[in-house]
Amino acid sequence: MAEYKKPVTELEFEQNFAQKKPLMNPTEAFYESSRCLFCYDAPCMNACPTHIDIPLFIKQIHTGNITGAAKTIFEANWLGNACGKVCPTSELCEGACVYEGQNVPVIQIGRLQHFATAQTMDNDITLFHPGPDNGRKVAIIGAGPAGIACACELRTMGYSVDIYEAKDKPSGLTIYGVAPYKITNEEVLDEMDYLQQQLGYNVFYHSPITSAEQLKKLEAEYDALFLGVGLGGTATLNLPGEDKENVVGAVEFIEDLRMHHHEIDVPDTVVVIGGGNTAVDAASESAKMGAENVMLAYRRSKEEMGAYVFEYQFAKTAGVKGLFSVSPVEIVGDEKATGVKFIRTQNINGKLENIEGSEFVVPCELVIKATGQAKQGGFLSLIEGLKMDDRQRIVVNMANYQTTNPKYFAGGDAVNGGAEVVNGAYDGKMAALGIEDWLNSK
Repeated sequence: MAEYKKPVTELEFEQNFAQKKPLMNPTEAFYESSRCLFCYDAPCMNACPTHIDIPLFIKQIHTGNITGAAKTIFEANWLGNACGKVCPTSELCEGACVYEGQNVPVIQIGRLQHFATAQTMDNDITLFHPGPDNGRKVAIIGAGPAGIACACELRTMGYSVDIYEAKDKPSGLTIYGVAPYKITNEEVLDEMDYLQQQLGYNVFYHSPITSAEQLKKLEAEYDALFLGVGLGGTATLNLPGEDKENVVGAVEFIEDLRMHHHEIDVPDTVVVIGGGNTAVDAASESAKMGAENVMLAYRRSKEEMGAYVFEYQFAKTAGVKGLFSVSPVEIVGDEKATGVKFIRTQNINGKLENIEGSEFVVPCELVIKATGQAKQGGFLSLIEGLKMDDRQRIVVNMANYQTTNPKYFAGGDAVNGGAEVVNGAYDGKMAALGIEDWLNSK
């Protein structure tokens, strides 16, 4: 029997996808902040990709300076509210807390971060203003975490900023690719509105940049360009039967769920192929949508999964089952998939090998492929002089995020190959500083 009832109303959807990190109330925040030791060497701060001054903002919360805490957070990380909820804090700041391993609960840094920023946003407190107009213009392609962070930082320095976004909502991965139990659509878009209202950058939605002619026009009109294009759709497996109608990519599945909630119908039996965080998210979401039997199948052992341990443990509590050391051979069925044929694998001296004659079929009504995302190589090849590495990632100077075409800067998943929202936010901010230095040196 399924752990969760299939949601048929928005209320039931919200109940099934109750937030993993609910908003603290002021009393909870006061007592939690009182537990911080305000370490002089701040290992939590060093573990944060954006290097937020965590002891400072926690001290500000404890002394009642909530606005000051929010400013400390946003000055380091323009997506500070979202990251308080979606960051894998147990792998980053909280994982570095000195209480870790001492039989004492670590400080709930993520929830404190979300508390301070949410309070400031809800009260519509202005923290930032655009800098004096410097007469320069920057175009940003992609309104994801990197693009938004780049825009915010540039506006504080007086740049005119236009963002060109192919979809109809900002924040990229944060709203389209993060599991609904980590953050709600409303929370994501509230932060986007808050930043745009204060800093005044422009976003042109439904405005994909797809041709060399469009790029040339942007190059002529702007002093610099930032590429925050992220990654593409789910990569193909090149399996027989992959084109059947009930075979979907995990990226597309999660986006559809984020946009349509309880309107999505997930059948009773689901197989998710993959072992990364996206695979685990897709499996958890399937279970929370009422699927009775969700199988997460990975070609290597459980210990070799790319997913965080805490994410897999969370999936198991939702009812997801694991099937390890199996590799997909074929998706079986006629027009619709009725199952996935696997072959068992073994690790021989570090090399993964199939075990001959060990094929078997797992029946299912939905197959979700979580096997990585395609790169944006086709689009990026339109930019003259832009170098990519052998994995189709944009090559940048990590000191300033400038590409091999000096007018272009880049950050986020298109550079790192796929990481967290917080990494994109850091890249975007650093690229903005790189753009400033480059233009001032010309």
